[in-house]
Amino acid sequence: MYIFLNDRFVKREEATVSVFDHGFLYGDGIYETLRAYDGRIFMLAQHLARLQRSARLIGLEIPIPEKDWPGLLSDAMARNELRDAYLRITVSRGTGEIGLDPGLCPKPTVVVIAKPFQAYPPRLYKEGVSLITTTVHRNLATALSPQIKSLNFLNNILAKQEATKAGVFDGIMLNAEGRLTECTTSNIFFIQHGTLCTPSVACGILDGITRDVVLTLAKERGLKMEESAYTPEALRQADECFLTNTTMEIMPVRDVDQHLVGSGKPGPVTLALHEQFRANLERFLA
Repeated sequence: MYIFLNDRFVKREEATVSVFDHGFLYGDGIYETLRAYDGRIFMLAQHLARLQRSARLIGLEIPIPEKDWPGLLSDAMARNELRDAYLRITVSRGTGEIGLDPGLCPKPTVVVIAKPFQAYPPRLYKEGVSLITTTVHRNLATALSPQIKSLNFLNNILAKQEATKAGVFDGIMLNAEGRLTECTTSNIFFIQHGTLCTPSVACGILDGITRDVVLTLAKERGLKMEESAYTPEALRQADECFLTNTTMEIMPVRDVDQHLVGSGKPGPVTLALHEQFRANLERFLA
């Protein structure tokens, strides 16, 4: 396995980062997760734009020019003989003396990992997944902007830990006002009385790239849509529910807090949107 580290590809065992790296010491950095289908990357331009946005919001200058990223990611897949791939870009503040001042780090650390894509088990798409509403709330947007895809992921890790202890697939996080935001690594949608609903960006969510694709496809289907603030009770009244992210695409939800959503089976809108997603995949590949 070959990893891109800073300015070259190295073998996995040689891909080491200093203990003085501020990504390790403080979680000071950003990342993006991408998926390739038969060698072509899903929504590449949008992922790279979001990486640049995250960097800008924390005052980090990525040392690799934006025009070089497509070739670099293709090279990462080729060196690892991959077609269907999971790719992760990590950019930390870099190595520097101990202290919070970003100026202590003269140069960011850049890592690109390319691994074989491991699909979710097919039964999850047939049966749906179970969720809980976690007691861990989403970070206040005024404290840490959700528009930054940050290495400081402890908030989500604690929520995931709670979901794992409960024996469910994932946890839904609420904001400080008790409104739905998102799961630990995915956006959430639900269907109520024929309307496709999802928490708005103002609720404190990361504007997921697959979320945007689903909204586009739903508009093309002529579905009624709503982005707003919802209480957890809305999910108990929902007819269907599903999650979205780059790796899972569209994942049906069976139950939330041990209450079945609708019939407890993947609903017709969920299934139709996933079928439409797959049928239109070519549009979204670089």
